[in-house]
Amino acid sequence: MVSRKTIFSIPVFILLSGCASFYQLNYEFNKNFEQGNIEEAANILDQNKKAAKSKTRFLYYANQGVVEHLLGNYQESNKWLEQAYLFGEDYHKNYLNFAASYFLNPNLIVYPGEDHEHLMLLYYKALNFLKMEDYDAALIECRRLNQRLYELGDKYLSENKYQKDAFIHNLMGIIYDASGDYNNAFIAYRNSLEIYQNEFSEMFGLSAPEQLKKDLLRTASLAGFPEELDKFSEELGMEYTPLSPATGGELVFFWHNGLSPVKDEWSINFVAVKGDGGQVFFQNEEYGLNFPFYYDTSEDGNASITDLTGTRVAFPKYVEREPFFQYASLEMENYYYPLEIAEDINAIAFKTLRERMLEELGKGLLRVAIKKTVEKQVRKEDETLGFLVGLVNFASEQADTRNWQTMPHSIHYSRVPLEEGENEVTLHTEGPRGESSQTFTFTGHKGKTQFQTYQSLESKSTL
Repeated sequence: MVSRKTIFSIPVFILLSGCASFYQLNYEFNKNFEQGNIEEAANILDQNKKAAKSKTRFLYYANQGVVEHLLGNYQESNKWLEQAYLFGEDYHKNYLNFAASYFLNPNLIVYPGEDHEHLMLLYYKALNFLKMEDYDAALIECRRLNQRLYELGDKYLSENKYQKDAFIHNLMGIIYDASGDYNNAFIAYRNSLEIYQNEFSEMFGLSAPEQLKKDLLRTASLAGFPEELDKFSEELGMEYTPLSPATGGELVFFWHNGLSPVKDEWSINFVAVKGDGGQVFFQNEEYGLNFPFYYDTSEDGNASITDLTGTRVAFPKYVEREPFFQYASLEMENYYYPLEIAEDINAIAFKTLRERMLEELGKGLLRVAIKKTVEKQVRKEDETLGFLVGLVNFASEQADTRNWQTMPHSIHYSRVPLEEGENEVTLHTEGPRGESSQTFTFTGHKGKTQFQTYQSLESKSTL
């Protein structure tokens, strides 16, 4: 028999938190991060040591990694990012975690990280290694990224699934290029171009950056591939003219624009209709949804799922955070280099959630079905207690709104030739709500490629 004590032992925070999203529950950290107060955001993380052992420790590790990256502590950043990645890997190998996610309120289980979030962990690690001029280590992270993408291909059934990433291949090409391996750089650039022209164009409306096309032709020439050079020159409608190497090497500049979307909640009201042979159909006419479930309808007096009349099921959704700036360019000696979009993280987040929405629907319906079955059994023993169970069921039916919210909305990049000695490069950002500029000084060295990242946040820009 279920007692009132058992019912009220259910975690109180479920009832108190209501529909508060993960973003709202971490408002102070998010506010400081968005305003560019990175040191204060770091202090908030450091003061919350319990988060390192909480159900959201993946996000704690990931946020620590981003904050340390922005503060220029690249080795420390990589420690946190690798910790987050390994945690996610271990979680996915534990099948009990997946089983629990079907039966419990998803907020009561450990957050494992979204698929694209695991990819971004490795991207940040690669950036950190580039800043430390460890090209080999950066390439290892790129290869791990590529391997993880192939693994995703086996996870979803959709033919139009996110399995290849043009930007990752472009990044590999840039790193090979910087290390003087023009053969592998050309291959990576070629793979990147193909994905931009096919998958990325279709899924995200994202075409290949002009800089990628230039780099493809240049490395084809440097690698000694005249036939490939002629082929792509004709295909791209671009004539390649060899140029003398810049006297001070080159700068590859990555602009992280805005912030990735946050998760919120939406819900569907279902009516359960009893069918033949122990089947129940969850139906929603508004969305044209119809999901069958089979349950044994024995006559032993136990609760039956077929006694359901209706219920509410909550699901996660993404809400886009529109960037403050929309365009950017680099200026050096009155010459402008446009920063072209190479990766749309916002669009990828929406895409990956859509790919598993049927799984989310199945989990949600099964979760609510089990709750309603328990509720009916309790009502048989005690109508008042059954009513209280119903209230708890309603309050605990919440979507998982946890996600990594310090990633950029999109990644843009450009390549700038430098002169030997000091170079002043100015970043110009603009959008409907204002403009901004930031000047950097780089010391050029012949034959060297330098890497710089810059994060534009919601209300102002920060390094």
